[in-house]
Amino acid sequence: MSYPIVILGSGRGTNAEALLKAESKKKLGAAKIAAVISDHEDAGILALGQKYKVPAIYLDPGRKGARLSEAAEQAYIERIQSFSPKLIVLAGFMRIITRPFIEAFEGRVINLHPSLLPSFPGMSAIQQAYEHGVKITGCTVHWVTPALDAGPIIAQKEVRIEETDTLDILTKKVHIAEHALLPDVVTRLSKGKIAAV
Repeated sequence: MSYPIVILGSGRGTNAEALLKAESKKKLGAAKIAAVISDHEDAGILALGQKYKVPAIYLDPGRKGARLSEAAEQAYIERIQSFSPKLIVLAGFMRIITRPFIEAFEGRVINLHPSLLPSFPGMSAIQQAYEHGVKITGCTVHWVTPALDAGPIIAQKEVRIEETDTLDILTKKVHIAEHALLPDVVTRLSKGKIAAV
């Protein structure tokens, strides 16, 4: 049973690549990455398309800022629907998606966030944790709801903050945890081992 996925990202695409790598090694369960989509024309994530032979699509966000324009969001919905995905993965997608998008893909949208939610939602989560002086942070995969970074948690991976850690070291440690957690969650979802919300 095929389990197509569409990945949305705005940046370098390291988490998208973790998924693509896992799939290329047949370590992503039934999941098959159907496309990667970005709101930035020059985003590194789009270069993964050629490398891993998947469609890599730039879709105009319609405006600057945290949200897509209404017309752009509709274009995103229609383009994503063309791949008939079982799952949409937000992996470093720096836009807040709204209720119409979430309702179009009810129970099929997950997000990867670089903190142990509900702690440090929003932007610069690793820096927030570092400056706050917490001893343990990490990353979270959660279902996406209209409330920012507040959907039901699927899984988390802890990262210990050592006295000697700089922000740069901590950032690398959290990214390593993300690259392990996200493929694991996607694999389990594709095998029906995690119940949809």
